[in-house]
Formats: sequence, structure tokens, C-alpha cells
Amino acid sequence: MTVNGSSEATPALGRGRFDAVLVAGALGVNNVASYLLTLVAARLLVPAAFGELGSLLAVLVIGAVPALGLQTVVALRVAGDTSPGPPGPLTALGFGTSVSIMVVALLSTPLFVWLLHLDGPGAMLFLALALGPITLNGLWYGTLQGAQRFGTMSRLVVTEGAGRIGGTLVGLMITRTPTGALAGAAAGAVVVAFVGWLICGKPRPTRLDIAHVRDVLHAAQALLALVLLVNLDLVLARHTLPEDVAGAYAVGAVLTKIAYWLPYAIAIVVLPKLASDEGRRRVIPLALGLCAVLNVIVVGGSALFGELGVRLIGGAKYASSVVPLWEFALVGSLLSLVQILLFSRIASADRRSTVLTWVAVLVEIGLVLVWLNGSLTNVVTAAVIATGALAVAGAVVELRSRRVPVAVA
Repeated sequence: MTVNGSSEATPALGRGRFDAVLVAGALGVNNVASYLLTLVAARLLVPAAFGELGSLLAVLVIGAVPALGLQTVVALRVAGDTSPGPPGPLTALGFGTSVSIMVVALLSTPLFVWLLHLDGPGAMLFLALALGPITLNGLWYGTLQGAQRFGTMSRLVVTEGAGRIGGTLVGLMITRTPTGALAGAAAGAVVVAFVGWLICGKPRPTRLDIAHVRDVLHAAQALLALVLLVNLDLVLARHTLPEDVAGAYAVGAVLTKIAYWLPYAIAIVVLPKLASDEGRRRVIPLALGLCAVLNVIVVGGSALFGELGVRLIGGAKYASSVVPLWEFALVGSLLSLVQILLFSRIASADRRSTVLTWVAVLVEIGLVLVWLNGSLTNVVTAAVIATGALAVAGAVVELRSRRVPVAVA
């Protein structure tokens, strides 16, 4: 709800905090479920099969990026709309995007069978079938997010954890194969998508608006660059470092993801308020400030208790590893700030921050391949440089946008 009068500011702020807590709690439940799934899979599968499942789940994460783009666009379009469900053109956009992603994934099956050294196409086919409803869920999340129905959205997030992650776990336990796990994920994703359709009022698609398609393409490729930055240093470490050192790097990268996802609920709650220039001017400083507070706590705690953190994350076998945990926390913290700034620019149809994010991807790759390699500290330092420069550049773009009107591409 847009706050116009000062008398409503305090209740709105209180609601915002409560909404953030609800969303954060739901996301936390899903993260714990994902972690438990990893633990169970590591114990049920032989190493080769566990590696196969891990690579397939990584493909699933990347394949779900269009769902994030769809969610972002729908949330911005629905913001301020009092209707209980998404308009017909947005519903058409959601169904069209989900079918398109699923078809592309199905056609890509032979490529991934070769790339991931799979024994057959079964697991990849089920993964493609899962991507359809997972993408469609972006429509339902965006609808609830744009209408600021965060309580309902939180329940749908938990439902997805129980349905998709739970389905993956059931399929894994029954078949003890990656193919069975992906079959369970697909079945669970279909159930969640159906529940989301019911919650959002059983909307029906009408004629598709091409402008919405362009918006989704822009948001998806912007968020894809951000997802790559979150995971890129881990891939580069695997490529340039010895296997044991790359394993230690993976331990530190866990904290990068914790620091990145910890303030994610803030981004979800503020996104609908970014649909207007006035909302962006009012909310962005507050959102960045809240993220910064969480970042200081995470980075400071990592600096003080780094050795303990390494043992807690990786276990006793990594106790002797030198892992500058605070640098990993800093990378994730910087990316959480970048995420807020990127959402603001997506909302204003400003492409500059998207270009900057892709430039940061290239800078990080260049730094590691040409200069900062050979040690764990060098690789994470390259990530700090690339993400730090991106955060500063994004802040400059945001500040300038408050003074000069942006030409919409």
C-alpha cells in the first residue's frame, strides 16, 4: 500500500518489518529443506550419482532465472492494482514464458546429456518438465508480491518447499537415483503451480502484450548476470586451484550465499514500492541501510569467528585450511546491495546497471584468469574487487538517476 500521509508512516513501517520477517521465515524454511536434501542425497547416493544430481540441480537453478525475471516484472505491473489476481495479459505472459522455457529445456536435453556425462536423457527430461511449473510460479509470486500480500506469499513459499523440495526427496528415497529425484521435483512443482493458480483467483490468459515480453527478457538477463556473479568465483576456483584448495574455497562460498540471501526478504518487500519514481526515492536508501546493517553483522562476525565458522561449515577436515571467511561474507554482502540497486533500475527501465553487471562478470573472469589466481585468497580477492566496483558503480547510477531523467530504451 502506498503511504501518502505522515500519519500512516509508522503503521506502514511496522507492517513492512512484519512482512519482511514473514518472508524471511518462509525463505529460511526452504533453505533448511534444501540443506537437508543435500545431506540425505550425499548419504543415499554413491559419489558419482551425487555429483550428477548436484550438477543437475545447478542447471535447475540457472533454468529458474526466467521465473525470477517474470516475478519481478509481474510484481512491478501489479503494484497499485486492487484486483485480486493478475490481469489477463500478465497471465498470458506467465503461461507463455513457462511453456517456452520448458520447450527450450526439452530441446536442450541432448546437449546436457553430453555436457554432464549423463547415462541417459531421463533425468534431464524430468528437469525440463519441472522448469515449466517452476517458471509459472514466478507469475503467482509476482502477483502476490505486487499486491503486497506477503503473508499469502510466505505460505506459498513454504508450500513450494514442501512440494518441490519434498517431492525431490521422496523421489530420491524411493528410487535412489538422480532421475527419480528430478521426477519427484517435477511432480511437486506441478502441485505447487496448481495451488498458486487457486490462490491467485484462477486467472485466465488473454491477449499477450509484447511490451511485457521485452520487460521479462530484460529482467531475466539482468538477474542471470547477478546469479552468475553469486556463483562465478566458485567455478573459477574449481578451474584454477588444486582440488583440495578448491574444496576449501567451496566452504567459504557457503558464507557468500548466506550473506547474499540473508537480506533477500528486504528486496522482496520493497520491490512493489519501486514501481514509481517517488517510491524509489523514498525506499531505496532505507532498503540499502537495512542491508548494510545486516552486512556489517555478517562480515564482522566472520572476521571475529572465522576459524570457528570454517569448522562449522566444512567440518574438522577443513580446520587447518586458511580461509579468509570475512572476504567471502563481504562478497555476498556487496551482492545483496547490488541486488537492491538492480531491482531499482529494472523498475525504471534503465539498462545501465544491467550492462554494468555483465561487465562485472567479465572483469571477475579476467582478473582470475590473467592475474589473481594460484591461491584461494587471490580468487576471493578478485571477487571482492569485481563486486565492490559494481556496487559503487550501481550506487553512482542510482544517484544520477535522481537528478537526470532516464531515457527509456
